[in-house]
Amino acid sequence: MTVNSATARYEGLGKDGKGHIWTKRGALDGEPYGFASRFEDGPGTNPEELIAAAHAACFTMALSFALAAAGHSDGQLDTRAEVTLDKDGDGFSVTRSALTLTAKVPAIDGGEFAGIAANAKANCPISKLLNCEITLEYTLES
Repeated sequence: MTVNSATARYEGLGKDGKGHIWTKRGALDGEPYGFASRFEDGPGTNPEELIAAAHAACFTMALSFALAAAGHSDGQLDTRAEVTLDKDGDGFSVTRSALTLTAKVPAIDGGEFAGIAANAKANCPISKLLNCEITLEYTLES
């Protein structure tokens, strides 16, 4: 079992509050977040951006390992995740994570790649965690 952690602090309340996020391994060290970075174009990060980063990284790593297990030893995978936050009653919900992948994997058949990519999408731990629509579009370059 692997356990990771992060800490968030929010000082002040509502739109006037300001938050900071720290991760156990230091990738985020007091990174700011708040209303402006979540709902406007303010500086800092926000929870949905962090979910997008986690989903892109998790899916890409899952696909990399699946391709290696299928006997492929070289390639490049570039994934963008776009997480959608929609109004839901009095609150909000993450309703979609759209993965867009550009892959360069020498000597792979398009059908084989499609199957491996779909399996990686369905089985990466962050995909399993998300309770929303997950889409995958990809381009396989030679």
